Amino acid sequence: MAYRDLRDFIHRLEKAGELKRISAEVDPVLEVTEITDRVTRAGGPALLFERPTGSRIPLLINMLGTERRINLALEVEQLDEVAARIRSYVDFQSPQGLLDKLKMLPKLAEIGSFFPKTVKSGACKEVIHKQDFSLFDFPILKCWPKDGGRFITWPLVITKNPETGKRNVGVYRMQVFDERTTAMHWQTQKHGAEHFRRARERGEGKIDVAVAIGSDPVTCLAGVLPVPPDLDEMMFAGFLRREPVEMVPCETCSLEVPANAEIVLEGYVDLNESRTEGPFGDHTGFYSLEGEYPVFQVTCVTHRRDPIYLTTIVGPPPQEDFYMGHAIERIFLPVMKMQYPEIVDIAMPAEGIFHNLMIVSIRKSYPGQARKILSAIWSLGQAMFTKVLVVVDHDVNVHNYREVVWKALCAIDPERDVQMVLGPVDTLDHAARMQDFGSKMGIDATRKWASEGFERPWPEEIVMDSGTKARIDALWSSLGLSR
Repeated sequence: MAYRDLRDFIHRLEKAGELKRISAEVDPVLEVTEITDRVTRAGGPALLFERPTGSRIPLLINMLGTERRINLALEVEQLDEVAARIRSYVDFQSPQGLLDKLKMLPKLAEIGSFFPKTVKSGACKEVIHKQDFSLFDFPILKCWPKDGGRFITWPLVITKNPETGKRNVGVYRMQVFDERTTAMHWQTQKHGAEHFRRARERGEGKIDVAVAIGSDPVTCLAGVLPVPPDLDEMMFAGFLRREPVEMVPCETCSLEVPANAEIVLEGYVDLNESRTEGPFGDHTGFYSLEGEYPVFQVTCVTHRRDPIYLTTIVGPPPQEDFYMGHAIERIFLPVMKMQYPEIVDIAMPAEGIFHNLMIVSIRKSYPGQARKILSAIWSLGQAMFTKVLVVVDHDVNVHNYREVVWKALCAIDPERDVQMVLGPVDTLDHAARMQDFGSKMGIDATRKWASEGFERPWPEEIVMDSGTKARIDALWSSLGLSR
Protein backbone atom coordinates (compact mmCIF):
# COMPACT_ATOMS: atom_id res chain seq x y z
CA MET A 1 0.00 0.00 0.00
CA ALA A 2 1.12 3.53 -0.72
CA TYR A 3 2.08 5.85 2.14
CA ARG A 4 -1.05 7.51 3.48
CA ASP A 5 0.63 10.87 4.08
CA LEU A 6 3.84 12.57 5.14
CA ARG A 7 3.76 11.29 8.70
CA ASP A 8 3.31 7.71 7.49
CA PHE A 9 6.57 8.12 5.58
CA ILE A 10 8.24 9.74 8.60
CA HIS A 11 7.31 6.62 10.59
CA ARG A 12 8.88 4.44 7.87
CA LEU A 13 12.06 6.52 7.86
CA GLU A 14 12.33 6.31 11.63
CA LYS A 15 11.86 2.55 11.55
CA ALA A 16 14.60 2.27 8.91
CA GLY A 17 17.05 4.40 10.92
CA GLU A 18 16.80 7.17 8.31
CA LEU A 19 15.39 9.96 10.50
CA LYS A 20 16.89 12.04 13.30
CA ARG A 21 14.67 14.10 15.60
CA ILE A 22 16.27 17.36 16.73
CA SER A 23 14.85 18.46 20.10
CA ALA A 24 17.15 21.49 20.53
CA GLU A 25 15.75 24.86 19.50
CA VAL A 26 17.16 25.78 16.07
CA ASP A 27 16.49 28.96 14.08
CA PRO A 28 14.98 28.58 10.57
CA VAL A 29 17.00 31.67 9.70
CA LEU A 30 20.35 30.21 8.49
CA GLU A 31 20.88 27.67 11.30
CA VAL A 32 18.67 24.91 9.82
CA THR A 33 20.53 25.31 6.51
CA GLU A 34 23.97 25.01 8.09
CA ILE A 35 23.00 21.85 9.98
CA THR A 36 21.28 20.30 6.96
CA ASP A 37 24.14 21.14 4.61
CA ARG A 38 26.62 19.31 6.85
CA VAL A 39 24.32 16.30 7.28
CA THR A 40 23.48 16.00 3.56
CA ARG A 41 27.13 16.08 2.51
CA ALA A 42 27.88 13.32 5.02
CA GLY A 43 25.07 11.14 3.60
CA GLY A 44 23.14 11.58 6.84
CA PRO A 45 19.47 11.13 7.73
CA ALA A 46 16.31 13.13 7.24
CA LEU A 47 15.95 15.74 9.99
CA LEU A 48 12.83 16.57 11.99
CA PHE A 49 13.37 19.84 13.87
CA GLU A 50 10.82 19.66 16.69
CA ARG A 51 11.41 23.18 18.10
CA PRO A 52 12.17 25.66 15.30
CA THR A 53 12.64 29.15 16.71
CA GLY A 54 9.53 31.32 16.45
CA SER A 55 7.08 28.57 15.53
CA ARG A 56 5.19 25.76 17.22
CA ILE A 57 5.21 23.73 13.99
CA PRO A 58 7.94 21.09 13.48
CA LEU A 59 10.05 21.20 10.33
CA LEU A 60 11.09 18.22 8.15
CA ILE A 61 14.06 18.54 5.79
CA ASN A 62 16.42 16.27 3.81
CA MET A 63 13.53 13.82 3.39
CA LEU A 64 14.86 12.43 0.07
CA GLY A 65 18.55 13.27 0.55
CA THR A 66 19.96 9.81 -0.29
CA GLU A 67 19.21 7.22 -2.95
CA ARG A 68 18.07 4.82 -0.24
CA ARG A 69 15.39 7.26 0.94
CA ILE A 70 14.30 7.84 -2.66
CA ASN A 71 13.87 4.07 -2.98
CA LEU A 72 11.94 3.94 0.30
CA ALA A 73 9.66 6.71 -0.96
CA LEU A 74 8.99 4.82 -4.21
CA GLU A 75 8.77 1.51 -2.32
CA VAL A 76 11.35 -0.24 -4.50
CA GLU A 77 14.74 -1.86 -3.99
CA GLN A 78 16.25 0.08 -6.89
CA LEU A 79 15.15 2.78 -9.30
CA ASP A 80 15.34 0.41 -12.27
CA GLU A 81 12.13 -1.21 -11.00
CA VAL A 82 10.24 2.04 -11.57
CA ALA A 83 11.88 2.44 -14.97
CA ALA A 84 10.78 -1.09 -15.91
CA ARG A 85 7.17 -0.31 -14.95
CA ILE A 86 7.19 2.82 -17.09
CA ARG A 87 8.70 0.85 -19.96
CA SER A 88 5.94 -1.76 -19.73
CA TYR A 89 3.25 0.92 -20.09
CA VAL A 90 4.78 3.09 -22.77
CA ASP A 91 5.79 0.04 -24.82
CA PHE A 92 2.20 -0.68 -25.89
CA GLN A 93 1.84 -1.84 -29.49
CA SER A 94 -1.42 -2.08 -31.39
CA PRO A 95 -3.02 -5.44 -30.54
CA GLN A 96 -3.13 -7.64 -33.63
CA GLY A 97 -5.87 -10.05 -32.66
CA LEU A 98 -8.54 -10.85 -30.10
CA LEU A 99 -6.08 -12.63 -27.80
CA ASP A 100 -3.73 -9.63 -27.79
CA LYS A 101 -6.66 -7.33 -27.02
CA LEU A 102 -7.77 -9.51 -24.11
CA LYS A 103 -4.23 -9.53 -22.72
CA MET A 104 -4.24 -5.71 -22.68
CA LEU A 105 -7.46 -5.37 -20.66
CA PRO A 106 -5.93 -5.81 -17.16
CA LYS A 107 -3.24 -3.22 -17.93
CA LEU A 108 -5.79 -0.76 -19.32
CA ALA A 109 -7.94 -1.24 -16.21
CA GLU A 110 -4.91 -0.58 -14.02
CA ILE A 111 -4.16 2.64 -15.89
CA GLY A 112 -7.69 3.79 -15.14
CA SER A 113 -7.13 3.22 -11.43
CA PHE A 114 -4.32 5.81 -11.31
CA PHE A 115 -6.51 8.86 -12.01
CA PRO A 116 -6.90 11.29 -9.09
CA LYS A 117 -10.04 10.80 -7.03
CA THR A 118 -12.03 13.78 -5.73
CA VAL A 119 -13.22 13.43 -2.14
CA LYS A 120 -15.40 15.76 -0.05
CA SER A 121 -12.84 16.50 2.64
CA GLY A 122 -9.50 15.43 4.04
CA ALA A 123 -6.93 15.91 6.77
CA CYS A 124 -5.76 19.18 5.18
CA LYS A 125 -9.14 20.70 6.19
CA GLU A 126 -8.92 20.01 9.92
CA VAL A 127 -8.17 23.69 10.58
CA ILE A 128 -9.44 26.46 8.26
CA HIS A 129 -8.35 30.13 8.49
CA LYS A 130 -10.05 32.65 6.21
CA GLN A 131 -9.39 35.73 8.33
CA ASP A 132 -6.90 35.38 11.13
CA PHE A 133 -3.67 33.88 9.73
CA SER A 134 -0.03 34.71 9.07
CA LEU A 135 2.54 32.95 6.93
CA PHE A 136 5.06 33.72 9.65
CA ASP A 137 3.34 31.15 11.87
CA PHE A 138 5.24 28.56 9.82
CA PRO A 139 9.01 27.94 10.22
CA ILE A 140 9.85 29.19 6.73
CA LEU A 141 13.56 29.18 5.99
CA LYS A 142 15.95 31.94 5.21
CA CYS A 143 18.52 29.61 3.70
CA TRP A 144 21.64 31.68 2.93
CA PRO A 145 23.02 34.97 4.30
CA LYS A 146 22.29 37.15 1.25
CA ASP A 147 18.83 35.73 0.47
CA GLY A 148 16.22 38.44 -0.03
CA GLY A 149 14.09 36.99 2.76
CA ARG A 150 12.38 33.76 3.78
CA PHE A 151 11.46 31.31 1.03
CA ILE A 152 8.98 28.45 0.79
CA THR A 153 11.17 25.96 -1.06
CA TRP A 154 9.04 22.83 -1.59
CA PRO A 155 5.54 24.05 -2.50
CA LEU A 156 3.31 22.07 -4.86
CA VAL A 157 1.95 25.01 -6.84
CA ILE A 158 -1.32 24.11 -8.56
CA THR A 159 -2.83 26.06 -11.47
CA LYS A 160 -5.15 25.34 -14.40
CA ASN A 161 -4.63 26.10 -18.05
CA PRO A 162 -7.24 28.86 -18.61
CA GLU A 163 -8.00 27.52 -22.10
CA THR A 164 -8.15 23.76 -21.54
CA GLY A 165 -8.83 23.55 -17.80
CA LYS A 166 -6.01 21.01 -17.42
CA ARG A 167 -4.17 21.06 -14.12
CA ASN A 168 -0.45 21.65 -13.66
CA VAL A 169 1.57 21.01 -10.53
CA GLY A 170 5.01 22.57 -10.27
CA VAL A 171 7.58 23.43 -7.62
CA TYR A 172 8.48 27.13 -7.70
CA ARG A 173 10.20 28.95 -4.86
CA MET A 174 8.06 31.55 -3.06
CA GLN A 175 9.66 34.48 -1.24
CA VAL A 176 7.47 35.60 1.66
CA PHE A 177 6.86 39.34 1.45
CA ASP A 178 4.53 39.69 4.44
CA GLU A 179 1.88 37.77 6.38
CA ARG A 180 -0.31 37.18 3.32
CA THR A 181 1.72 37.65 0.13
CA THR A 182 4.61 35.88 -1.56
CA ALA A 183 6.43 36.02 -4.87
CA MET A 184 5.66 33.33 -7.42
CA HIS A 185 8.92 32.42 -9.16
CA TRP A 186 7.45 31.40 -12.51
CA GLN A 187 10.42 31.20 -14.86
CA THR A 188 9.66 31.95 -18.50
CA GLN A 189 9.57 28.35 -19.75
CA LYS A 190 7.60 26.86 -16.84
CA HIS A 191 4.00 25.70 -17.22
CA GLY A 192 2.77 28.02 -14.46
CA ALA A 193 4.20 30.98 -16.39
CA GLU A 194 2.44 29.77 -19.53
CA HIS A 195 -0.90 29.64 -17.67
CA PHE A 196 -0.21 33.19 -16.45
CA ARG A 197 0.49 34.44 -19.99
CA ARG A 198 -2.55 32.74 -21.51
CA ALA A 199 -4.87 34.16 -18.86
CA ARG A 200 -3.49 37.65 -19.44
CA GLU A 201 -3.94 37.28 -23.23
CA ARG A 202 -7.59 36.41 -22.58
CA GLY A 203 -8.01 39.67 -20.67
CA GLU A 204 -8.52 38.00 -17.29
CA GLY A 205 -7.57 39.92 -14.16
CA LYS A 206 -6.27 37.09 -12.02
CA ILE A 207 -5.50 33.38 -11.96
CA ASP A 208 -6.41 31.03 -9.11
CA VAL A 209 -3.46 29.36 -7.37
CA ALA A 210 -3.30 26.74 -4.61
CA VAL A 211 -0.17 25.62 -2.81
CA ALA A 212 0.15 22.30 -0.97
CA ILE A 213 3.04 21.82 1.45
CA GLY A 214 3.83 18.32 2.71
CA SER A 215 2.10 15.21 1.36
CA ASP A 216 3.04 11.59 0.87
CA PRO A 217 6.57 11.47 -0.60
CA VAL A 218 5.62 10.44 -4.14
CA THR A 219 3.05 13.22 -4.45
CA CYS A 220 5.70 15.66 -3.19
CA LEU A 221 8.10 14.33 -5.83
CA ALA A 222 5.50 14.58 -8.60
CA GLY A 223 5.81 18.37 -8.70
CA VAL A 224 9.39 18.18 -9.97
CA LEU A 225 8.89 15.38 -12.52
CA PRO A 226 9.33 16.45 -16.18
CA VAL A 227 6.01 15.03 -17.39
CA PRO A 228 4.49 16.36 -20.64
CA PRO A 229 2.30 19.46 -20.19
CA ASP A 230 -0.91 17.56 -20.98
CA LEU A 231 -0.24 14.78 -18.44
CA ASP A 232 -1.60 15.45 -14.96
CA GLU A 233 1.18 15.19 -12.38
CA MET A 234 -1.34 13.84 -9.87
CA MET A 235 -2.23 11.04 -12.29
CA PHE A 236 1.46 10.20 -12.67
CA ALA A 237 1.86 10.26 -8.89
CA GLY A 238 -0.99 7.74 -8.74
CA PHE A 239 0.90 5.55 -11.21
CA LEU A 240 4.09 5.70 -9.13
CA ARG A 241 2.35 5.01 -5.80
CA ARG A 242 -0.05 2.43 -7.34
CA GLU A 243 -2.99 4.20 -5.72
CA PRO A 244 -4.89 7.29 -6.83
CA VAL A 245 -4.11 10.61 -5.16
CA GLU A 246 -7.18 11.83 -3.30
CA MET A 247 -7.94 15.47 -4.11
CA VAL A 248 -10.22 17.83 -2.20
CA PRO A 249 -11.79 21.11 -3.43
CA CYS A 250 -10.35 24.35 -2.08
CA GLU A 251 -12.37 26.66 0.16
CA THR A 252 -11.92 29.93 -1.75
CA CYS A 253 -10.80 29.06 -5.29
CA SER A 254 -11.67 26.67 -8.09
CA LEU A 255 -8.82 24.22 -7.61
CA GLU A 256 -8.23 20.90 -5.88
CA VAL A 257 -5.35 19.95 -3.58
CA PRO A 258 -4.09 16.65 -2.16
CA ALA A 259 -6.40 15.72 0.70
CA ASN A 260 -3.47 14.41 2.78
CA ALA A 261 -1.48 17.67 2.59
CA GLU A 262 -0.09 19.08 5.82
CA ILE A 263 -0.64 22.74 4.86
CA VAL A 264 -2.56 24.41 2.02
CA LEU A 265 -2.36 28.04 0.91
CA GLU A 266 -5.22 29.22 -1.30
CA GLY A 267 -5.37 32.44 -3.27
CA TYR A 268 -4.68 34.08 -6.59
CA VAL A 269 -2.09 35.88 -8.67
CA ASP A 270 -3.08 39.32 -9.96
CA LEU A 271 -2.03 39.33 -13.62
CA ASN A 272 -1.04 42.99 -13.47
CA GLU A 273 0.99 42.95 -10.27
CA SER A 274 4.69 42.15 -9.84
CA ARG A 275 7.34 42.77 -7.21
CA THR A 276 11.08 42.41 -6.90
CA GLU A 277 12.04 38.92 -5.75
CA GLY A 278 15.46 37.63 -4.65
CA PRO A 279 18.36 37.29 -4.38
CA PHE A 280 18.18 33.55 -3.59
CA GLY A 281 20.98 31.06 -2.93
CA ASP A 282 20.19 28.63 -5.73
CA HIS A 283 21.05 25.09 -6.80
CA THR A 284 23.77 26.50 -9.05
CA GLY A 285 25.80 27.23 -5.92
CA PHE A 286 25.47 30.96 -6.63
CA TYR A 287 22.85 33.55 -5.74
CA SER A 288 20.25 34.04 -8.45
CA LEU A 289 19.77 37.78 -8.83
CA GLU A 290 16.78 39.98 -8.14
CA GLY A 291 13.98 39.98 -10.69
CA GLU A 292 10.36 41.01 -11.20
CA TYR A 293 7.87 38.19 -10.55
CA PRO A 294 4.10 37.85 -10.02
CA VAL A 295 2.67 38.21 -6.51
CA PHE A 296 0.63 35.45 -4.84
CA GLN A 297 -2.15 36.78 -2.62
CA VAL A 298 -3.13 34.26 0.07
CA THR A 299 -6.86 34.30 0.86
CA CYS A 300 -7.14 31.17 3.01
CA VAL A 301 -4.90 28.78 4.93
CA THR A 302 -5.95 25.25 5.84
CA HIS A 303 -3.88 22.64 7.65
CA ARG A 304 -3.92 19.60 9.87
CA ARG A 305 -4.37 20.13 13.61
CA ASP A 306 -0.70 19.35 14.16
CA PRO A 307 0.93 20.17 10.81
CA ILE A 308 4.50 19.39 9.81
CA TYR A 309 6.26 21.92 7.58
CA LEU A 310 8.19 20.20 4.76
CA THR A 311 11.07 22.11 3.23
CA THR A 312 14.40 21.66 1.47
CA ILE A 313 17.52 23.64 0.71
CA VAL A 314 19.47 24.14 -2.49
CA GLY A 315 23.00 25.45 -2.82
CA PRO A 316 26.51 24.22 -3.65
CA PRO A 317 26.08 20.61 -4.88
CA PRO A 318 25.33 17.99 -3.87
CA GLN A 319 22.14 18.81 -1.99
CA GLU A 320 18.86 16.93 -1.64
CA ASP A 321 17.74 18.08 -5.09
CA PHE A 322 20.62 16.10 -6.67
CA TYR A 323 19.12 12.83 -5.42
CA MET A 324 15.71 13.79 -6.75
CA GLY A 325 17.30 14.70 -10.08
CA HIS A 326 19.16 11.39 -10.18
CA ALA A 327 15.89 9.54 -9.59
CA ILE A 328 14.27 11.45 -12.46
CA GLU A 329 17.23 10.61 -14.70
CA ARG A 330 16.87 6.86 -14.04
CA ILE A 331 13.06 6.77 -14.06
CA PHE A 332 12.65 8.58 -17.39
CA LEU A 333 15.56 6.95 -19.23
CA PRO A 334 13.22 4.29 -20.77
CA VAL A 335 11.04 7.03 -22.24
CA MET A 336 14.09 8.68 -23.80
CA LYS A 337 15.26 5.29 -25.13
CA MET A 338 11.88 4.64 -26.73
CA GLN A 339 12.13 7.87 -28.67
CA TYR A 340 15.82 7.37 -29.47
CA PRO A 341 16.68 3.64 -29.20
CA GLU A 342 20.37 4.23 -29.92
CA ILE A 343 20.74 5.79 -26.46
CA VAL A 344 22.40 3.35 -24.03
CA ASP A 345 22.69 5.45 -20.88
CA ILE A 346 22.84 9.02 -19.58
CA ALA A 347 24.45 10.70 -16.60
CA MET A 348 24.14 14.16 -15.07
CA PRO A 349 26.94 14.73 -12.53
CA ALA A 350 26.02 16.60 -9.36
CA GLU A 351 28.45 19.39 -10.21
CA GLY A 352 26.63 19.88 -13.51
CA ILE A 353 23.62 21.11 -11.49
CA PHE A 354 21.15 19.50 -13.95
CA HIS A 355 21.39 21.97 -16.82
CA ASN A 356 25.15 22.44 -17.18
CA LEU A 357 26.30 18.95 -18.20
CA MET A 358 24.78 15.75 -19.57
CA ILE A 359 26.79 12.74 -20.76
CA VAL A 360 25.06 10.36 -23.20
CA SER A 361 26.33 7.04 -24.54
CA ILE A 362 24.94 5.75 -27.83
CA ARG A 363 25.24 2.67 -30.01
CA LYS A 364 26.38 4.35 -33.19
CA SER A 365 25.29 2.74 -36.46
CA TYR A 366 25.48 5.47 -39.10
CA PRO A 367 27.52 8.62 -39.81
CA GLY A 368 26.50 11.77 -37.96
CA GLN A 369 24.37 9.92 -35.42
CA ALA A 370 25.99 11.68 -32.45
CA ARG A 371 25.03 15.05 -33.98
CA LYS A 372 21.48 13.82 -34.39
CA ILE A 373 21.32 12.95 -30.68
CA LEU A 374 22.62 16.40 -29.75
CA SER A 375 19.73 18.00 -31.61
CA ALA A 376 17.25 15.45 -30.26
CA ILE A 377 18.07 16.02 -26.60
CA TRP A 378 17.99 19.79 -27.02
CA SER A 379 14.39 19.33 -28.20
CA LEU A 380 13.25 17.36 -25.13
CA GLY A 381 11.41 19.41 -22.47
CA GLN A 382 13.70 20.64 -19.72
CA ALA A 383 16.68 18.95 -21.47
CA MET A 384 16.63 21.93 -23.87
CA PHE A 385 18.55 23.84 -21.19
CA THR A 386 21.56 21.48 -21.25
CA LYS A 387 24.55 23.77 -21.66
CA VAL A 388 27.19 21.13 -22.39
CA LEU A 389 26.16 17.82 -23.95
CA VAL A 390 28.77 15.10 -24.47
CA VAL A 391 28.00 12.04 -26.64
CA VAL A 392 30.26 9.00 -26.23
CA ASP A 393 30.26 5.43 -27.55
CA HIS A 394 28.19 2.62 -26.03
CA ASP A 395 31.20 1.00 -24.31
CA VAL A 396 31.99 4.10 -22.20
CA ASN A 397 30.64 3.99 -18.64
CA VAL A 398 28.96 7.39 -18.38
CA HIS A 399 28.84 7.13 -14.56
CA ASN A 400 32.63 6.76 -14.33
CA TYR A 401 33.66 10.36 -14.84
CA ARG A 402 37.38 9.54 -14.96
CA GLU A 403 36.72 7.20 -17.87
CA VAL A 404 34.49 9.77 -19.59
CA VAL A 405 37.10 12.53 -19.36
CA TRP A 406 39.88 10.21 -20.57
CA LYS A 407 38.03 8.68 -23.52
CA ALA A 408 36.12 11.80 -24.54
CA LEU A 409 39.22 14.02 -24.65
CA CYS A 410 41.12 11.35 -26.58
CA ALA A 411 38.29 11.10 -29.13
CA ILE A 412 37.82 14.73 -30.12
CA ASP A 413 39.39 17.17 -32.49
CA PRO A 414 37.93 20.34 -30.93
CA GLU A 415 37.38 22.31 -34.14
CA ARG A 416 35.75 19.34 -35.87
CA ASP A 417 33.76 17.80 -33.01
CA VAL A 418 32.46 20.75 -30.97
CA GLN A 419 29.15 22.20 -32.12
CA MET A 420 27.78 25.53 -30.88
CA VAL A 421 24.10 26.42 -31.04
CA LEU A 422 21.95 29.31 -29.84
CA GLY A 423 18.65 28.80 -28.06
CA PRO A 424 16.75 28.94 -24.77
CA VAL A 425 18.83 28.54 -21.63
CA ASP A 426 17.91 28.17 -17.98
CA THR A 427 16.78 31.40 -16.32
CA LEU A 428 19.30 30.66 -13.56
CA ASP A 429 22.24 30.55 -15.99
CA HIS A 430 23.98 33.72 -14.85
CA ALA A 431 26.73 33.37 -17.49
CA ALA A 432 24.32 33.59 -20.44
CA ARG A 433 24.55 36.70 -22.62
CA MET A 434 20.99 37.58 -21.64
CA GLN A 435 18.32 36.03 -19.41
CA ASP A 436 16.72 32.92 -20.94
CA PHE A 437 18.77 33.04 -24.17
CA GLY A 438 22.31 31.97 -24.91
CA SER A 439 24.57 29.33 -26.39
CA LYS A 440 25.01 25.61 -25.83
CA MET A 441 27.86 23.27 -26.71
CA GLY A 442 27.58 19.75 -28.07
CA ILE A 443 30.61 17.45 -28.22
CA ASP A 444 30.75 14.41 -30.47
CA ALA A 445 33.20 12.25 -28.51
CA THR A 446 32.43 9.03 -30.39
CA ARG A 447 34.96 7.15 -32.53
CA LYS A 448 35.22 8.74 -35.95
CA TRP A 449 34.52 6.74 -39.09
CA ALA A 450 35.76 6.99 -42.66
CA SER A 451 32.15 7.66 -43.67
CA GLU A 452 32.34 10.77 -41.49
CA GLY A 453 35.43 12.02 -43.33
CA PHE A 454 38.03 10.52 -40.95
CA GLU A 455 40.67 8.85 -43.13
CA ARG A 456 43.26 7.87 -40.49
CA PRO A 457 43.12 4.49 -38.69
CA TRP A 458 41.48 4.57 -35.22
CA PRO A 459 43.73 2.92 -32.61
CA GLU A 460 42.71 0.05 -30.35
CA GLU A 461 42.36 0.57 -26.61
CA ILE A 462 45.04 -1.07 -24.46
CA VAL A 463 43.52 -4.07 -22.67
CA MET A 464 45.32 -7.02 -21.07
CA ASP A 465 44.31 -10.43 -22.49
CA SER A 466 41.96 -12.55 -20.38
CA GLY A 467 44.35 -15.49 -20.07
CA THR A 468 47.06 -13.41 -18.42
CA LYS A 469 44.51 -11.78 -16.10
CA ALA A 470 43.21 -15.20 -15.00
CA ARG A 471 46.73 -16.52 -14.29
CA ILE A 472 47.61 -13.47 -12.18
CA ASP A 473 44.27 -13.71 -10.32
CA ALA A 474 45.22 -17.27 -9.30
CA LEU A 475 48.74 -16.22 -8.33
CA TRP A 476 47.86 -13.00 -6.54
CA SER A 477 47.43 -14.29 -2.98
CA SER A 478 50.95 -15.72 -3.00
CA LEU A 479 52.56 -12.41 -3.99
CA GLY A 480 52.12 -10.71 -0.65
CA LEU A 481 50.47 -7.67 -2.29
CA SER A 482 47.32 -6.06 -0.97
CA ARG A 483 44.20 -5.83 -3.13
